[in-house]
Amino acid sequence: MRWFFRGPAASDEVVPSPNIWYHQHVYDVENRAQDTGGDIWRVLREESDWTGRDVLDLGCGDGYHLPFFAADARSVLGIEPHPPLARDAERRVRDLGNVRVRVGRAQQLPVDDASVDIVHARTAYFFGPGCEPGLREAERVLRPGGSIVIVDLDVTSEPYGGWMRADLPHYDPPAVERFFAAHGFNCRRVRTRWRFADFAAAESVLKIEFSAKVAQRAIADTHRLNPGPGEVTLPVGYRVHCRVKPTGLVLPGHSAALPESPESSSSTSPRIE
Repeated sequence: MRWFFRGPAASDEVVPSPNIWYHQHVYDVENRAQDTGGDIWRVLREESDWTGRDVLDLGCGDGYHLPFFAADARSVLGIEPHPPLARDAERRVRDLGNVRVRVGRAQQLPVDDASVDIVHARTAYFFGPGCEPGLREAERVLRPGGSIVIVDLDVTSEPYGGWMRADLPHYDPPAVERFFAAHGFNCRRVRTRWRFADFAAAESVLKIEFSAKVAQRAIADTHRLNPGPGEVTLPVGYRVHCRVKPTGLVLPGHSAALPESPESSSSTSPRIE
């Protein structure tokens, strides 16, 4: 996870990510291991094809996903709150003429009204109640008919979800799904497989994603799932939430028509201790 939200009292706050901010090299290993079958990309394209369109990647980190969008999009804008990561993202895409990177926050995007067709966020900021300021900003910058697509880990999917629940005893997956449904999102579950070259790579990633105690459990479970030498794989589930901005009157139940949720007074963001 990259961004964390602690409720309305800190609505402008960007809380440091415990993984990519401090372990960028290992997070790059994780990025390369994820979704090796392209299942998330397939679902994203089915929900909102970005070919020839203007894409905003919110919480883009060091820009890992920007070239994937740039291959087909008309333009891509990466927004990242942590300046060192934004600089690395700029270096990653410096030879791509249709990509720009800017420093900014989900709660106050440095983007004009109605200027993009797709807002994409992957394990960044949008974790449930508490992310309403970012949802309003995404709605503001989207053109009518544009989409916001949010990719998050499925905490109900084993074994990875079980490790997350052990670290997050107060996290309520059904409540998070009700939150997104109430704000007009659909939800598609995606089963993916992470693939590492060896066990050392898998172990390094598990250590930055979980507390020490849970990481040891995850490492032991991964050994049992991969008893032999060589390549290591892990099944990991995701949720893809998608919502289309109305082209006419705002429909009842859409977040643009909803007041700030009272649930936003307490964050359900993963990895907040």
